[in-house]
Amino acid sequence: MKNLKNKYLVISIFVSILTIASCTKLKDDPYTTIISTKFNPTSDDLSALVGAGYSQWRFILLDWNGLWRAQEITGDQLVIPKRPWGWFDDGVYQRLHKHTWTTDDEIVRNTWSRTYAGITNCNRIIYQIESNLIPVTEGKEATLAELKVLRASYYAVLCDFFGNVPIVTQFDLPQGFLPEQNSRLEVYNFIVKEIIDNIPLLSSENNLATYGKFNKWAAYTLLAKMYLNAGVYTGTPKWTECIDACNAVINSGAGYILETNQKSVFITENQNSKEIIFALPMDEDYTDNWNAFDLHMQTLQQENQATYNLLNTPWGGMCAIPQFINTFDQTDARYQNNWIKGQQYTSTGTKLYVAQGDFTGKPLIFVNELPGLEKGESVHGLRLNKFEIAMGATNRLSNDYPIYRYAGVLMMKAECLLRDGQPDAAATIVTQVRQRDFNSNPAKAVVTGTQLQQGSSYLYGLQDQVNNQFTTEGGADIQYGRFLDELGWEFDQEGHRRTDMIRFGAFTKKSWLSHTATNNVNKILFPIPRTEIEKNNNLVQNPGY
Repeated sequence: MKNLKNKYLVISIFVSILTIASCTKLKDDPYTTIISTKFNPTSDDLSALVGAGYSQWRFILLDWNGLWRAQEITGDQLVIPKRPWGWFDDGVYQRLHKHTWTTDDEIVRNTWSRTYAGITNCNRIIYQIESNLIPVTEGKEATLAELKVLRASYYAVLCDFFGNVPIVTQFDLPQGFLPEQNSRLEVYNFIVKEIIDNIPLLSSENNLATYGKFNKWAAYTLLAKMYLNAGVYTGTPKWTECIDACNAVINSGAGYILETNQKSVFITENQNSKEIIFALPMDEDYTDNWNAFDLHMQTLQQENQATYNLLNTPWGGMCAIPQFINTFDQTDARYQNNWIKGQQYTSTGTKLYVAQGDFTGKPLIFVNELPGLEKGESVHGLRLNKFEIAMGATNRLSNDYPIYRYAGVLMMKAECLLRDGQPDAAATIVTQVRQRDFNSNPAKAVVTGTQLQQGSSYLYGLQDQVNNQFTTEGGADIQYGRFLDELGWEFDQEGHRRTDMIRFGAFTKKSWLSHTATNNVNKILFPIPRTEIEKNNNLVQNPGY
């Protein structure tokens, strides 16, 4: 998103103010007095004040070895195979693919620490407002409500990822405080109550002032996601409640629609997309940490630097799992637009040739083949292209990252209708979402309730040429597997897959590429980091770790 200079500068200033205020409570009372008496925030200031609470979302999701990788590389769509030039990295990507992660893995530690940092940010700002360290005279209740829903969104990450975690809502805690652990059910109930209690106070506007923040409709979308996964989180499905939350967004009149072209949601200048409900604003000029949003660097070959005139050389690692790509109808616009395939060229149209590995000197042609997790050459695997890669991009993309979008609301409603015994009503919605992807053959967009009740077209089973391991499992036995396929085609590369696979019972029961089904229900949750267990004897490790 462009033109964010002032926004980022203001947020930076507020982060500094908040840090001073939080420190001075303990160290220097006169500074607290100065802030309280001299700082009188305007409505614009309040927007930046709350904005500081959102900053951690990007680190949680997109920074190196974070939530995005945990959601995607553990699933059946994407893989980071070992390449001739690297991508072994102590075996972390192999452990993610094989579901053999440990309590010491960086992805486990990062997701815990980064998410709790977001919670602490919210707790701090809430404390400063409630204690009048930051005096707010207008919009105080709405500001606090937004912060509490934002905090609930962080807890939603922990609920999905770790399950049993401490609920901490205070900032002014005594030195040495060690929080008690809460059950996953308690965490779920806390999140739902926080959202429901605060939705009435949130803005119903959908405009520049609420972009990238929790307005009422983003909160309803978060609530719907909690209800959608309630059966996993609590053992009690909440299909009707999820439908109601989705309907609140659908009937809001706030202007959310399906874009006529899905790609419009993911272009570099996507900040005006009417499909986006809640996004992380990104700008390569002001989002300055190295791995802020670098999917293009992780997936493109080194030679592709010349394709996009990139300022930095890509690293040539991540690609699609061929079995997933084989599920697509090749006339589907999502297959055509969201994956890089075939002969690669420079920006001026000159053919590119492989520079490293066994295919050196041969044309750089991406093929939907991959020998296995332990071996991938330059040509192997289709590359990620859902988010537009701008010409001349740095190592950081400037596309805003949609966390929630209107297609997601529609598909949540459709899934709940299907599971609630209304397959034809679900099919009508799925067809609506598919229509933009089959403009040249509209009949292919139509899906029936009967089809949605069928299994998956994914040919599950080991396909590991390196170790000569091949099995045939298929996906016909996955209940509503066709709907899982629909979710895969619509939301690939968006950080959804692990959660969806768990909800459909496929995450631990199916094999793909070099991943053998674990049949271990404990793998639905990640372990609490060993370092956290050692620091806090109130924490009990998740079963199986």
